[in-house]
Amino acid sequence: MAALSLSNALPPGLFPDHLIRVMSRELALECDYVREAQSTRKFQELLKDHPFFNVPDVIDELSGCHILTTTLVSGFPLERATEVTQEVRNEICEQIVILCLRELFEFRYMQTDPNWSNFFYDPQTHKVALLDFGATRQFGKAFTDTYMEVIKAAAHQDREGVLQRSRDMKFLTDLELKAMEDAIVILGEAWSLSEPFDFGSQSTTERIHRLIPVMLRERLTPPPEETYSLHRKMGGSFLICSKLKAKIACRDMFRKAYACYRQDEGRPG
Repeated sequence: MAALSLSNALPPGLFPDHLIRVMSRELALECDYVREAQSTRKFQELLKDHPFFNVPDVIDELSGCHILTTTLVSGFPLERATEVTQEVRNEICEQIVILCLRELFEFRYMQTDPNWSNFFYDPQTHKVALLDFGATRQFGKAFTDTYMEVIKAAAHQDREGVLQRSRDMKFLTDLELKAMEDAIVILGEAWSLSEPFDFGSQSTTERIHRLIPVMLRERLTPPPEETYSLHRKMGGSFLICSKLKAKIACRDMFRKAYACYRQDEGRPG
């Protein structure tokens, strides 16, 4: 931090002190192997009946405070899945995005490190093994309630709705320039199209990259802590879709997730 501050390498809109505090806590959690073993078991239970994903078993007698041992999985990381058929790539990416929505809005418990090597595809069983649950976090219902409405507004290209909900969750204030607004609306494009979204040719990532310098310069408040890991997961999931040139109907996924979320709210207990 001292070196970066002296070199002016970090723009003030990144709120580096806040970011470093969050990263320090996340790193400490990732090095807690007892916690990671518990998270692995939790995800195994959450996905025990899933037809596409599986989670390896924790070997208790070979695990402890300083080491985590699980059963060996077959297959290869998704960075090598570029040669499989378009149909298979579409299915892999569709399932990853659906899982991302379920983690946030159904489980409210998310593995937030979408590294290529944390997804192993086995062409023999046509399943994906999920690995590395060190970077997991819980989300409070108040946060997911508001964030659900942010995505809904972005999916409808409802700029005013996006801004109001972003202010509600203190992601923006009333004073940022329109570049901040534009970025959030752009991120909603995948959720807005009736036809499958073509990640292989989309320009969303390029346009966001052009906005990043402005966003860092104009941000007036540090974002909610939850958004650091959440956006890493969502951005990484979209990047996987882009690398695999997937074509998937994201709007239908979100509409289903939204309907289930609101339906669950009406259930007693």
